[in-house]
Amino acid sequence: MENAQLIALSRQAVLRNQLNVVANNMANINTTGYKAQRMLFEEFIMPLAEATEFHNADQSLSYVSDYGTRTDMLDGSLKLTDNELDLAIEGDGFFVVQLEDGGEAFTRNGAFTLDENGQLVSTQDRPVLTAGGPITFTPEDGQITIARNGTISTDLGIRGQIRVVEFENPQNLEQIGDTVLTGEEPLPVADVRVVQGAIEQSNVDGVSEMTRLIEITRAYATISKLLQDSDDLRQQAIGTLGRIQA
Repeated sequence: MENAQLIALSRQAVLRNQLNVVANNMANINTTGYKAQRMLFEEFIMPLAEATEFHNADQSLSYVSDYGTRTDMLDGSLKLTDNELDLAIEGDGFFVVQLEDGGEAFTRNGAFTLDENGQLVSTQDRPVLTAGGPITFTPEDGQITIARNGTISTDLGIRGQIRVVEFENPQNLEQIGDTVLTGEEPLPVADVRVVQGAIEQSNVDGVSEMTRLIEITRAYATISKLLQDSDDLRQQAIGTLGRIQA
């Protein structure tokens, strides 16, 4: 009976974590460049303690374990903004931003702006990197034009090229924010496809996430009832055994 309760509790704990993942997806349904997260599960088998004096052989207990999350890398739909600093990537790739410690991070959120010094920055005020590092604009630059290959041009001529990188296995990237990731060994994208005046919307499907939310809630309620019934049964057994011994 205790084994059944422990197995049910393992499933309940995983459902609670899955609920947090789905809730975070729902919270970021309107976040530019956000990629939906998916919980990863595995079976954890634990054998019973050895009991050779019993006739029946030991049996394995199968628990539920969540060992991480997977990022859904499907592209979100593009939304035209007509803002010259808004950028979106078609296909694979990430924009590169500079962290506070000088390191690099990667994002699909191309809602860029200029700070008080005229430097191109992300929504977290991190410098956006070009092939030559951070870039700063002055009033003399005039209109900013960014070509499909990421080349930046102004009234003063070509100013640089937006860095766009990719990874052999994007699933190895580590999230440090809802739309910011870190990873090692970025590779330049051979065929860069940047769209100026557009942003990539979240790839979260609200209907699908709401369906998952309902399924998780129902499963959690079912297991809660199972645990309550198991606890009631154990109390009845203890009471019955107590009366027999008396």
